[in-house]
Amino acid sequence: MSSVKDYFSNLGSGIVSLFQGLTVTGKEFVTPKITEKYPENRETHKYPERFRAILELIYDEEGKHRCIGCGICERSCPNGTITLQTKMVDTPDGKKKRKLDKYSYDLGSCTFCQLCVTNCPQDAIRFVNDFEQAVFTRSKLVKQLNYLPEPAEPELTPEQKAAIEAERQAKIEAAKKLAAERKAAAEKKAAEEAKDSEQSQNENK
Repeated sequence: MSSVKDYFSNLGSGIVSLFQGLTVTGKEFVTPKITEKYPENRETHKYPERFRAILELIYDEEGKHRCIGCGICERSCPNGTITLQTKMVDTPDGKKKRKLDKYSYDLGSCTFCQLCVTNCPQDAIRFVNDFEQAVFTRSKLVKQLNYLPEPAEPELTPEQKAAIEAERQAKIEAAKKLAAERKAAAEKKAAEEAKDSEQSQNENK
């Protein structure tokens, strides 16, 4: 008798649970769908300013960026998303300077943690809201962020070139003078040592 009672009791609770679930499901049929407006409203939709979609290199109005190729962003990335390639170039004043050659960014492995942006000492990179980056092949997710050609090094004026050349000649003359002084000191020291050695030999006799 108890088994029949338990059967109908469980059947009743099951029916009640079924109607509760159908009630929740039924409400979704009449609830307005807020996602149906996309992509028709992409021109007017406002995205949060702090939304992180894709990394980009910041360029100014003259087409220049502030990246110095230090590699801090590359070392800060936990997934190895960023790869930097630098090169050494000759400046007009005869010195060497490191410049950014290629800035590669793999969107497919990015976790959007923003450690690269936070640790950049030059504020040269940032995340933007352009999230429409769907592609059919993973290779297209690897992007080169420095897409603009690098500006040439500025030319020096004749006065600056003359000053640099005079400084270079002064350094050469100073180096020659220092070398001559060291040579003279070494010869003097050698002569004194030879004299002392000769005196000690005479004393021993």
